Amino acid sequence: MEMSGEQQIPASQEKVWEALNDPELLRKCIPGCDSLEKTADTEMSATVTAKVGPVKAKFKGEVTLSDLNPPKSYKISGEGKGGVAGFAKGSADVTLSESGDGTLLSYEVNAKVGGKLAQLGNRLIDSTAKKMAEEFFSNLNRELGGTPVAGKDEPLEAVELDQGLIEEAKSIANEHAIEGSVEAMADAEHALEDAVKDVEEKVEVAAGKGFLGGPLGWGLMALVVLIALYWLL
Repeated sequence: MEMSGEQQIPASQEKVWEALNDPELLRKCIPGCDSLEKTADTEMSATVTAKVGPVKAKFKGEVTLSDLNPPKSYKISGEGKGGVAGFAKGSADVTLSESGDGTLLSYEVNAKVGGKLAQLGNRLIDSTAKKMAEEFFSNLNRELGGTPVAGKDEPLEAVELDQGLIEEAKSIANEHAIEGSVEAMADAEHALEDAVKDVEEKVEVAAGKGFLGGPLGWGLMALVVLIALYWLL
């Protein structure tokens, strides 16, 4: 899918360029962005929670800046995977030009969604992608003290889903929730294993020093601690 738009920003071209290269400001502007960390001069890792119709998924991926022509233009690209929900990737060609007392930001976006999310229908996917792109550039405008240009696309609430798509969406959402639960259980299990190992090491050291009656006393204490850990986790 392709889309384009522009925002009039009351800031100099240089200031807008700096904002477009600031990871913290980009994190605030990207809809649903949970984290954005710079890993190289032109690369960042990101975690974004996005909602497509009734399906909400967490995507983990990379953001890359390319075709840099400061302070006039660049391309920002991103690709993320959302587990059973599928994947999303896209890019935006951003151009800055002087306009009156500020800067005119123009953008052309290409986006693609695959996997089970793509089964929700092109109309819904297109509307969501356009809404997110529009929200990102509107947020950027607002962060720089401007008044965002209102979008002309239909609201997501107006996009109708037939019963088959609704059931498919519920299935995707349930699978994603189960996957998240499995990951959480695995993390808890690993945490428990690390805690048990730590206790065992401390018991061996303390027992060797003869504290609290030597090995027998520390063995009983270790048993109590391990039981408590299993109950807590």
